[in-house]
Amino acid sequence: MKVFLGYFGNRFPRLSSAFALIWTVLFLSTCGQSDQPSRLDAAIHQPAENGTLSHIETMIVAFSPSRQGLTLSGKIAYGEDRYSRISSPLQGRVVEVRAHLGGRVKSGDILLIVDSPDIAQAYSEYVKEVSDLQYATRAYELAKDLYEDKALSLKDLKLAENELVKARAEFRRAKERLLSLRVAPDELSKPLDKQRITSRFEMKSPLTGVVVERTVTPGQSVTGDADHVLFTIADLDVLQVVADVYERDLALVREGQSAVVKVEAYPDVEFPATVIAVGDVVDPSTRTIKVRALVKNEARELKPEMFARLQLDISGIGPFLTVPREAVLEADGKQFVYVVEEGTRYVKRDVKTVNISPDQTRVLEGLTQGERIVTKGAVLIKGRQITGA
Repeated sequence: MKVFLGYFGNRFPRLSSAFALIWTVLFLSTCGQSDQPSRLDAAIHQPAENGTLSHIETMIVAFSPSRQGLTLSGKIAYGEDRYSRISSPLQGRVVEVRAHLGGRVKSGDILLIVDSPDIAQAYSEYVKEVSDLQYATRAYELAKDLYEDKALSLKDLKLAENELVKARAEFRRAKERLLSLRVAPDELSKPLDKQRITSRFEMKSPLTGVVVERTVTPGQSVTGDADHVLFTIADLDVLQVVADVYERDLALVREGQSAVVKVEAYPDVEFPATVIAVGDVVDPSTRTIKVRALVKNEARELKPEMFARLQLDISGIGPFLTVPREAVLEADGKQFVYVVEEGTRYVKRDVKTVNISPDQTRVLEGLTQGERIVTKGAVLIKGRQITGA
């Protein structure tokens, strides 16, 4: 190189000094690059205004200034104690149906009438057992008198006593059979000649509500199978919402908590609700727990099986830190944010959070009030750490 510069300098003295200057700059630049540290580090420095991270936005972590809620996905359902699936307790033929689909019934109203041979047969057996019991009672009393007069042996007295015990047992069995067929107890307490028991069975509603399902028609044969549902009666004035809460959010839910229900059919309407039960079992497939809330429905706007959002009011648990959900990233099952330090460094910090709305999350661990974090562009910082850019 020196030979080249010497030859070139003799012929072109001015250009020789220029080439020497350029060669010196290139040599120093190459040496400087070998001494630079790696850019892949736990903290990332902010680049120039026209750099990749120039669009990052930050905020100061602070306590939530407004009312906050936890939103759960769920479904509208009948109240657990406010609906009944009714089946016939006996076999027979339907002779009359008095309840109609969509109609309102009161507790004790007759839904249908069934002509059942089971009642006739059971009542016939009952009358026979009444007669046998009367006969066994008189025979025992007579045997007892004869034994006291020493006109009957002890063995015969015990035999009469055993017959009376058997007659009483058979009578109770026949009576219980009639009661199981819904024969009125008051009717059986009357003297035998005044009882008015027929083969007609009147099926009555156990509660006040609306007929939401009917699967029976006049002339149809019914069975005593409990799975053969003839009517479903439900009180639609009060329904319940069954929602799922994740394990991490369980601490924010409690019985008696105020809530509102929203459905797609009425996006601008909030239906007041109250949490009545929090499940004790975790679903192993979804890792969620069932939450039930009662909601009033006098206007009948809500319908069972509607998808719903249950928004729980969690403002009563005291002030807490909130950050945008976009600020929280996740890797290997752990949550983290980027904290701004010294104005130009982004430091990764592990946190624990709970989602309280579609765009806000509550900070449980990892941050304190007054710290500045990245709210937008955190994904870009994460990408620079992975690539080492």
